[in-house]
Amino acid sequence: MTARQFTSKDARMLNSRRTFLTSTASGIGMSALASLLNENCAAFPARIREDSPRAKRIIYLFQSGGPSHCDLFDPKPALEAHAGKELPDSIRKSQRITTMTSKQDSLPILPSPYKFQQYGESGLQLSELLPHIGSHADDLCLVRSMHTEAINHDPAITFFQTGFQLAGRPSIGAWVSYGLGAINKDLPTYVALTSQGGNGSQPLYSRLWGSGFLPTKHAGVKLRNTGSPVFYLADPPGIKRHIRRDMLDDLKELNRLQLDIVADPEIRNRIEQYELAFRMQQSIPELADIADETKETLALYGPEVTQPGTFARNCLLARRLAERDVRFIQLFHMGWDHHTKLKSVLPKLTSSIDQPVSGLLTDLKRLGLLEDTLVVLCGEFGRTAYSQSPGENAGRDHHPYCFTSLLAGGGVKGGHVHGSTDDFGYNIAEAPVHVHDFNATILHLLGIEHEQLTYKYQGRQYRLTDVHGSIVSDILTS
Repeated sequence: MTARQFTSKDARMLNSRRTFLTSTASGIGMSALASLLNENCAAFPARIREDSPRAKRIIYLFQSGGPSHCDLFDPKPALEAHAGKELPDSIRKSQRITTMTSKQDSLPILPSPYKFQQYGESGLQLSELLPHIGSHADDLCLVRSMHTEAINHDPAITFFQTGFQLAGRPSIGAWVSYGLGAINKDLPTYVALTSQGGNGSQPLYSRLWGSGFLPTKHAGVKLRNTGSPVFYLADPPGIKRHIRRDMLDDLKELNRLQLDIVADPEIRNRIEQYELAFRMQQSIPELADIADETKETLALYGPEVTQPGTFARNCLLARRLAERDVRFIQLFHMGWDHHTKLKSVLPKLTSSIDQPVSGLLTDLKRLGLLEDTLVVLCGEFGRTAYSQSPGENAGRDHHPYCFTSLLAGGGVKGGHVHGSTDDFGYNIAEAPVHVHDFNATILHLLGIEHEQLTYKYQGRQYRLTDVHGSIVSDILTS
């Protein structure tokens, strides 16, 4: 049945509904309808932009599992003098530890087996495991005083992505999509990619790039690692392109008629998503085909760039998405949960990201994209100064009280370190940065006032930073 047939057949019924609603405009019927619309249709997103937003888009490299800050980003030579000794009570301060180490007889200090060195003119100190990233030291901003509220993976990664430890709220990418919308109408505003970096990784759930209670069109679109990047990109056999267009036109008209009847905003979102899907049938295959990349460009990202689903390949796709003006690009790289065998497994993980991240920064810079692209690299928390599973199999437990995040481009100071931790890398010594502060700063760089980016749901105005968050102005360029 076509939309025209539907219109002709049901015109009288549709008209009678409209007549009823119009005639009861001052009565209970319209009051109830208005109540429903106010509850389910949010006000327009706040787009309180700065005079000159520093970043136009974001590439967010999330290292799922919790990279060890004291082995990679925050040198602690003083740990050598305390090797094997019990973590002092004056340092632990009765803070919560996980059940995985609370049963241990002791919490012996574990110095890093890796050396740190200075990089660039700024002399930024990074681990010897990250020489390629270190070559970009003068473009990097290290926030060494991050802290969070959750000590276990799922609530911690959920908190980092949504500003709340329990599932159900919108992800940061969805908030950005809601607040700023798309730049390129032929690609999703928010794209997520995943890669596997080690064994025994914590699972990733689609809600981490989901829209929560925001309209579903703001959810991230995940590109698959094998086969077609997105399901159903190709039309079914026998369906020509013009036939598909006619089908969508009829479907659009049916949806619009239904929207007139029930006033459900999700119907409008559905119409928009069908149209985007149609355009993606051409834009996504072109995006995913890297045959036009030069050998020199591919070499920047390392040998794994030719393998779909690797972090290196995803970094290259991130650059291709950025140059096509996708607003929010997020790479989730799993495998950083090193409770045991830290000495043998950490080099494998760092080798999987070191050259690709460096290649991404080089590529963005030479294309003139780094100036208005904010690159973020972080995990949900850090790792402890004491060891878990002592001996040759020693690893580190979860540590939410201090850890490091890296930023580059998009209006942040290069060759800069913000904040510091104590000699044990266990507590923040100065300039603490909460996750809400971090997210508020990211939004600020995009030109969004985080306190104004709100959405009404179940009678309350929600935002990414909840009722908290301060902009970390010290890391911003003037």
